[in-house]
Amino acid sequence: MLHFFYSLFFRIALPFVLLRLWWIGRSNPQASVRWQERLGYVDASEEPVIWVHAVSVGETIAAAPLVKALLRRNPDIPILMTAMTHTGSARARALFGDRVRYAFSPYDTPGAVRRFVDRVRPRALVIMETELWPNMIALSKQRDVPIFLINARLSARSARGYERVASLVKPLLRSITWIAAQADEDASRFLRIGAQPESVSVTGSIKFDVELSDETRSAASGLRLTLGTDRPVWIAASTHEGEDRQILEAHQQIMAEFPDALLVIVPRHPERFDDVAGLARSMGLAVLRRSAEDDRKASGNHHFQVYVGDTMGELLMLYGACDIAFVGGSLIERGGHNPLEPAAWAMPVLSGPHIFNFETIYNRLDEGEGLYITASSEALATCVVRLIADKAAAERAGDNALAVVNANRGALEKVVDGIVERV
Repeated sequence: MLHFFYSLFFRIALPFVLLRLWWIGRSNPQASVRWQERLGYVDASEEPVIWVHAVSVGETIAAAPLVKALLRRNPDIPILMTAMTHTGSARARALFGDRVRYAFSPYDTPGAVRRFVDRVRPRALVIMETELWPNMIALSKQRDVPIFLINARLSARSARGYERVASLVKPLLRSITWIAAQADEDASRFLRIGAQPESVSVTGSIKFDVELSDETRSAASGLRLTLGTDRPVWIAASTHEGEDRQILEAHQQIMAEFPDALLVIVPRHPERFDDVAGLARSMGLAVLRRSAEDDRKASGNHHFQVYVGDTMGELLMLYGACDIAFVGGSLIERGGHNPLEPAAWAMPVLSGPHIFNFETIYNRLDEGEGLYITASSEALATCVVRLIADKAAAERAGDNALAVVNANRGALEKVVDGIVERV
C-alpha cells in the first residue's frame, strides 16, 4: 500500500519536477539537456546491458574502478551508466569516452522506469551505495533482472529513517540479489531493516582500491610548480555552503603564522565556484582560479593566497599537489565526504566532526592515527599550523593514512567476482 502511495505522489509531483528542471535550464542549459531520458525515453539497446546506476559525481567516481574491472572481465557485455545529475553524467563520459553508454536515470515513476527498462533490457542492475528507488528495484525484479547494491553503506541515522517506512523498504531489500556491504556495521543495519541474511556480505569498500596513475602523479607535480614548491600548501576539498567562510577564516589565521601559506579550496558543486572565489576576494585574499587563462603562466608568481579548484574531475590530482588535506562537508551536518583519496597520497587527513556518511572509513583512519578531527575554524587553523611546523608529525600521519588504505585494499576484486558469478 505504501508503495502505491509513493508512486502516486511521484506521479503528481512529476509535472512540478519537470517545470523546475525547465526553470533551472533557463540559466543553466546543461541542467535540462536530454530531459526526455528522465522519462525513460532512451535509445534502445541492441543487446542486454549491465546497468550501473551512480546518482551523482561521488558515486560515479566510486563506480569507476568497478566499471573498468567489469570491462576487463567481460569486454563483450555493454555497460550503461546512469546518473541523476549532469555533473555525474559528464564525469562518467570523461572517464570512459565511447567505451560505455550513458543516460540520465529515469524518474522513479512506474511509467518512466518501465519505458527505460523496456528499451535498455538490463542483464543486471548495479546500484552504488544506498540508492533505494522503489520502482527501479521493483520493476527490475519483475523482469528477473539480478540487482546488486554495491559498496553499500547505511548510517545509523539513515537506518532509523528507513525503519519508519519498513513496509516499503523491506520488500525492496528482499528483491536485491546481493548487498555487498562496506563494513559489519552496515551489514547489521541492512539486516535490521529487512534484508535477507543470505543476500548480505561484507566485502569492504572499493574506495580503498584508489589508484594513482603515472599521469595523475605527473599532473600533480606540474601543478605544484605553479603553486610553489617552497611554501606550505593545504587543501580544503568538497566544501559546502556554510563552511567556506570558516575555512577561509582559518586560512587567515594560518597566514598569521606562515604568511606564504596557500589554500587550495575546491567547492563540491560547480555552481558555487564563482561565489567561493568572490567570498575569498571580499575577505581581502588574493585569488587565482584553476580555470583562469593565466594559470599556466603563474609559475614563479606566487603572490596568490587562495587557489580555487573550479574544474571538474581533477580533485584526485589537486590533492597530490598539496601537503595537508581537509575533507569538507564535515564542518556542517552534511555527513562528510570520501577521505581515502588524500590518504592514498600519504597526506595527513583533517575533517570536521560530522562524518556519519563515511563513519567506518573515518574510524579506521582514526584508529590508524592518520586522521585529525577539528570542530571549528579555530581548531582547524591550529591543527594545520601544527602540522606545517612539525613536518615529522605530518609525515607520520600521512604514512599512517596510506597504511590504512593499503591494509584495506581488495574489496574491488571481491565485488567483481560476486557480480560475475551471479549474472
